[in-house]
Amino acid sequence: MNIRRFLKDWSLPLSLAAGASGYFVCRSLPLSSTVRDTLTEAVDYIQPTLIFLMLMLTFCRIRPQDMRLRGWQWWLLTFQAGLATLLCLLHQTAEDADTRIFLQSTMLCFLCPTATAAAVMTAKLGGNVGSLAAYTMLVNLMAAVLIPAFAPLVNPTGGLDFWLSFWMIVRKVFPLLTGPMLLGFLIRRISPALQRLLTSIPDLAFYLWLVSSSLAIAVTTRILVQADVSPLLCLSILAGSLATCIMQFAMGRLTGRRYDDAVSAGQACGQKNTVLAIWVGSTFLDPLTSLAGGFYTIWHNVFNAWQLYRHNTPKSQTRRA
Repeated sequence: MNIRRFLKDWSLPLSLAAGASGYFVCRSLPLSSTVRDTLTEAVDYIQPTLIFLMLMLTFCRIRPQDMRLRGWQWWLLTFQAGLATLLCLLHQTAEDADTRIFLQSTMLCFLCPTATAAAVMTAKLGGNVGSLAAYTMLVNLMAAVLIPAFAPLVNPTGGLDFWLSFWMIVRKVFPLLTGPMLLGFLIRRISPALQRLLTSIPDLAFYLWLVSSSLAIAVTTRILVQADVSPLLCLSILAGSLATCIMQFAMGRLTGRRYDDAVSAGQACGQKNTVLAIWVGSTFLDPLTSLAGGFYTIWHNVFNAWQLYRHNTPKSQTRRA
């Protein structure tokens, strides 16, 4: 087997395996609490830095006029907001504590906005990065409004009012959206030579995303290992996050196909900012709901790995397989 071809086809699964195994290796080492805290802080700093760089590289390749509004964007916003609202209403009728946590977790999977790194995957699969970037802005704004509105209803003990919650979310999300976008557009405008240099490096943004995905899986593994939750509730959150992942990728691709934009719409609806989901769960909802973000990290990356394999494998080979 061609080693280079193998690494290309299985780069994402390998990076995910590296992240999970890296966590267990670090956990088994006789490290002091100070060193462990330093490693955790380093990951918290490196992840947004990688996201910023990969988004900047992506925006260096597109023009502001490419970020057009499309019909599928409004359908998917309605779909995600509608199901999140329905789950919020169901939560008001639930009496069992585990059922309420399950409904919060599932609601969080629908409220969670598109991953900022989804642009990298969309470009890799040949989708429309501009339309995905426009949807990412819209859905993050929707999440910034709906999460503070729904959180007091499902978790009244949170103690945060709407405007404070709204500002916390905006402050955490939008710098990682607007900063790389403005810098990328500025480089295109004032330094075409630098823009050509940055875009001449094949798949640089994709490789940065592989490192970021590896770190995300390491963080997810830590959350899952340290979670104090009953096996039945853990299994229900796992199943709920898997179901929402399948539903959103399927809905995105079906809706996008009507507008000849299936790849972009599928990634927009299905690939989530799970780092934000984990933070929202631990900050605004029952802390156990952060497990949903952790599980979703696994599901959407597994699906992305399958998509990459299908995209990189010639159709004749796929049929023989």
